[in-house]
Amino acid sequence: MSLPKMKEVKDLGDQELSDRILEVKRQLFELRMQKATRQLEKSHQFKHARHRLAQLMTIERERQRSAESSNTPELVAVSVAEQEE
Repeated sequence: MSLPKMKEVKDLGDQELSDRILEVKRQLFELRMQKATRQLEKSHQFKHARHRLAQLMTIERERQRSAESSNTPELVAVSVAEQEE
């Protein structure tokens, strides 16, 4: 199984992205439980899950920053207007 591509992640909607992040976090928890009980057979799944989580969280943060940057000019204009008074 190859590692997932960023293009696949970028096509997700905001809610689906959040759902996938929770899903991968649960998967990592289950993998840790399997490791602790010595039931884990495929240790490479940790690498895949961590990689996927990093991709999802990166896209989520990029979207947050772009939303913040679109709101920033309004805030700057308001603070400049307050300073002039």
